[in-house]
Amino acid sequence: MDVIVIGAGPAGENVAGRCADAGLAVTIVERELVGGECSYWGCIPSKTLIRPGEVLAAARRVPGAAAAVTGSLDAAAAFARRDSLVGGFSDDSQVPWLTDKGVRLVRGTGRLTGRPRHVEVTAADGARRVLTASRAVVVATGSRATVPPIPGLVDADPWDNRSATAATSVPRRLVVLGGGAVGAELAQAFRRLGSAEVTVVEGSPRLLAREEEFAGEEVRAAFEADGIAVRLGTRAVEVHRSRDDAAAPRGLVTVTLAGPAGPKSAGDTVVADEVLVAVGRTPATGDLGLAAIGLPPGKFIDVDDRLLAVGVSDGWLYAVGDVCGRALLTHMGKYQAWIVADVITGRRDAAGEPARDVADHLGVPRVTFTDPQVSAVGLTERAAREAGLPVRAVSVATSGVAGASVRGEGITGTSKIVVDESRRVLVGATFTGPDTQEMVHAATVAIVGAVPVERLWHAVPSFPTVSEVWLRLLEEYGL
Repeated sequence: MDVIVIGAGPAGENVAGRCADAGLAVTIVERELVGGECSYWGCIPSKTLIRPGEVLAAARRVPGAAAAVTGSLDAAAAFARRDSLVGGFSDDSQVPWLTDKGVRLVRGTGRLTGRPRHVEVTAADGARRVLTASRAVVVATGSRATVPPIPGLVDADPWDNRSATAATSVPRRLVVLGGGAVGAELAQAFRRLGSAEVTVVEGSPRLLAREEEFAGEEVRAAFEADGIAVRLGTRAVEVHRSRDDAAAPRGLVTVTLAGPAGPKSAGDTVVADEVLVAVGRTPATGDLGLAAIGLPPGKFIDVDDRLLAVGVSDGWLYAVGDVCGRALLTHMGKYQAWIVADVITGRRDAAGEPARDVADHLGVPRVTFTDPQVSAVGLTERAAREAGLPVRAVSVATSGVAGASVRGEGITGTSKIVVDESRRVLVGATFTGPDTQEMVHAATVAIVGAVPVERLWHAVPSFPTVSEVWLRLLEEYGL
């Protein structure tokens, strides 16, 4: 065979498929489900569970529709819909995409042997076999939830993103450790699915700490309006699950917190039915055999712009997706997959240049599917200034255009662009508000295409749409 891919998530699938389309013989190794984390425990199920509450909230903002919302959300139906979209946690519908392209699927755990282009596969029954590639091995094993070393946390059997998105019932009380995208999305989803109490514990001074400051502030305000308790500048220092409560089959969890100085700076506790850990991701490389080729196990695989593993001689090992640590987002993993397939097959662009990863350095788009949504691409103003860029940022209210008004009452949000004054091009943009995920690609195109702001002025948005904020932003900038 020509290429071996370890991991059949979105990144691995796309490497395999694109290489096969180019005529190469490809084998893909997967120990769980073809489709990976995103299909079964990440993007698809989480957004499916978010959607019912999002729709109801949108309807309640529209006079005329609000009066029709008289019942409560049907959590059982939401879980059933989730089950449908994840195929009942079976990959029967995913496998044909690979096999139809001629990709060979080998079930089992792949491990590098130490010999170039050799992969040992251990099947579920313990049987072992060694596969050899003539061209390349691509690692696409993804990441897993990070579990911090908090005393008692592991023994409390906490939820991670997999437990939460695969849940079959709604906990009455939920504590979420982490106020990033995963924690924020699932906190609001379960509150709207029916959890009576939800508490978010975040160690930094704001939610969504890597985004523009206003984004975290607006999400916090929305959470508090939803009845979600938000504890910022606070961390969990101990977790204990009691197993002696007959009313709670899994027992009750007590989370001890330490926070800012004040009456509740130490010893404050929150009691819940479940505790969800959402404090980050760890690369799934611990049992990959990296030490055998001189790379540190359990760490991200450092790659160059061809997605080649740095520090591995002879140029045969590549890494894509979460495992390379560049951008832990499904769409970026798929992009990297296309690039690495083109590198392996020798494909060049229209100018004759060899394939390389460009997008990870220019504009990584990202969406946090809370209500309000937070959609962003490229650099925040703070990050741009820290990078030494001569930038100017302008903001307008997302609600300040007619398109927002027709969507309903109480529409909130902010739109912001960050302009590199030396080149007069965008290097970052953030939009908060309802359905802003459909606005961020325009900003991505503007950033990646290095479109001068004077040219953007002539890109006329339709009326009445929320996209008209582009004109307001450029007016505020001075055009």
